[in-house]
Amino acid sequence: FPMMRLFRNNTTRRVLWWVIFFLLSFAILSTNFVPDQVSLEAGEVAPKDVFYEGATVTYTSELKTDEARRLAAEEVSQIYRMEPQVVTDLESEIENIFNVLTEIQLNTELEQAEKTEKINDLFPEALPAETVAQLLNSDESTLSKLKEQLQLIVRNRMETGVLEEELDSVNEEILKDIEALEIASSLKVLLKGIIVQLKFEPNKIYDPVATAQEVENRLAQVKPVQVKVQPGEKIVEKGTVVTPEQIEALQLLGLQRTGAQGLTFVGLFGFVAIVYGLFIIYLKGYRSRFHKKESNIVLIGLLINAALVIAKVITAIQISDRPEIVAQLAYAIPISASSMLTAILMDVKTGVVITIILGLFMGVITNGQVIYVTVAIIGGLVGVYRVLRLNQRSHLVRSSLDIGLVNAVTIVVLGLTWNQSFSLIGIGVAMGLANGILASILTIGTLPFLETAFGITTPVKLLEMSNPNHPLLKRLMMEAPGTYHHSILVGNLAEAAADAIGADSLLVRVGSYFHDIGKIKRPYFFIENQPATENPHDKITPTLSTLIITSHVKDGVELAKEYKVPRVIRDIIEQHHGTSLVSYFYHKAKEGDKSENILESDFRYQAPKPQNRETAIIMLADSVQAAVQTLERPTKGVLEAKVREIIKAKLEDGQLDECDLTFKDIDIINQTFVRVLNGIFHSRIEYPDQVAKEMERGKPRNGSINKEPAGQGDYNTGNGKTPLSNGK
Repeated sequence: FPMMRLFRNNTTRRVLWWVIFFLLSFAILSTNFVPDQVSLEAGEVAPKDVFYEGATVTYTSELKTDEARRLAAEEVSQIYRMEPQVVTDLESEIENIFNVLTEIQLNTELEQAEKTEKINDLFPEALPAETVAQLLNSDESTLSKLKEQLQLIVRNRMETGVLEEELDSVNEEILKDIEALEIASSLKVLLKGIIVQLKFEPNKIYDPVATAQEVENRLAQVKPVQVKVQPGEKIVEKGTVVTPEQIEALQLLGLQRTGAQGLTFVGLFGFVAIVYGLFIIYLKGYRSRFHKKESNIVLIGLLINAALVIAKVITAIQISDRPEIVAQLAYAIPISASSMLTAILMDVKTGVVITIILGLFMGVITNGQVIYVTVAIIGGLVGVYRVLRLNQRSHLVRSSLDIGLVNAVTIVVLGLTWNQSFSLIGIGVAMGLANGILASILTIGTLPFLETAFGITTPVKLLEMSNPNHPLLKRLMMEAPGTYHHSILVGNLAEAAADAIGADSLLVRVGSYFHDIGKIKRPYFFIENQPATENPHDKITPTLSTLIITSHVKDGVELAKEYKVPRVIRDIIEQHHGTSLVSYFYHKAKEGDKSENILESDFRYQAPKPQNRETAIIMLADSVQAAVQTLERPTKGVLEAKVREIIKAKLEDGQLDECDLTFKDIDIINQTFVRVLNGIFHSRIEYPDQVAKEMERGKPRNGSINKEPAGQGDYNTGNGKTPLSNGK
């Protein structure tokens, strides 16, 4: 069926797994947005108490902010602008009137009666005769002084600003000021007459533009009103009239049933989609091999969603009637367990990314509380760091202490920052410590299952396999001791080379220990396990000898499966010879009578070539170690020539074509092999005959037994294999 063929496609299955885990994460997080809801309206009487049971949250109240803005606008007074020209004009009018009076007074051509008539023409009402006479008899200085006094009175009353409605009162005040002058009463009448005929205008004018600008400035200074809601806080009390502010709080806290609830899930769907999308982009860009394997997607999806389920279970526990104490349970959510498992089962960088992803989801679960997100991410990063160089399972227990302590310190610091009570901080610290313990328990408990279920070989598993007490290594040591010794030496060579080029040195060492376990089935057909006097190959044909020699690869894979050796080690066992030629028996067969019927392919290993750097290093180390064992005088130059010869032969034979070794890597491997071998086959001390005889008799000399330096005479022991004798 077309549908079945579609699901057989690896890409389709991987996409399907991502969709399944995405929807699962969305469903788990969606439960956070389905609280008990009410349907209330402003002005009605509340039928029941409504409490907020989530974590502490702070929101901006639009209603209270609008009220604060309204009050701020009301506090702004009207702004007026001053018109100084009004006072100037009044002073000018006074100046002009006195100038006219002075001209009339000084005009000698006019009679007294004419002067009186002209003076009275200046005023709306005729001045008393006494006032006119006093004016005409005054000298110029007197008039100047009167003018100045009148200008001063007007200036003093007007310069502070006078509104339209204040003009009449200001006029009265000016007349009172004139009355208070210490001058003749007739002159006071003159000054009052001048004031009456002046045209007074307001010099304090309302400025609507400036006033509006000030209102805008005040509104801009009003900060949004923040409302903080604590866990367990009563939002609405039964029997009270519901206010608009309470309706707003219910809506923002998700407690009011509205038609917009669907938008919340749309937003959550988008958020989860963004997180998953970015994670997939990271995997495709930086961990493409990981992303192409279906089981890896299943593993990462399980780790993410298992963490979310645990988080929801923990936050649902009611440990107290006080909501603020219940909220502290969020500190106990062991996000770091998934972080450590990811770092152990995959790699550290992916572990860091998973920590950040779970931290973001933690924010959703805790209603956006940054304090819980911060503790979760910090704890997860500490867990990733602690397993960076994990070499045994007991180290996971130590990591729980580190995670717990760092959590505790972070909780204290953040608690003080947010002004939490010491009792609440103490509960949070206890939860943080519990987080570390729970994370360690989950990691230790699930790691073996995940290793087995997903066929992942972790560094911890490799270290356990490197133990000499491993059943298969024990059999190798007892039944094929020469091969066991050879495997140890190969491991030393290969591990040094792997370290030099940045390959997985632990995998290389353990793979070297197991690479020849197939020789357990027929140990005496391999020269390193043969007694000095017998060689069973002398009694059989070269073709049969080749079959026996090459079968140790197949036998090794079968033994590895029987003892449940991880797949990555089985691959090394299967590939460590590639399609190499068993040259000794091939040439021996060619020397026979039927050499024309001999095919080279019949004398090659029938196995895959090395597919990665680690297996290729073991292949080279295996051949080099076997070859140098046969050298009679392994000097530095001889060793270097032999190593180059072996590596060059493997290259020319195409055995390294399918792995990712570069020529630079091969050169470094060559130099590393030579350096390690020079350390093994260093110059020996030649003892005098007398000392040698005493050493043979085991007699002490000068009160001590002279021992031979470590390793002397060992260069020709071990497996004794050569490339010609066993196809290495």
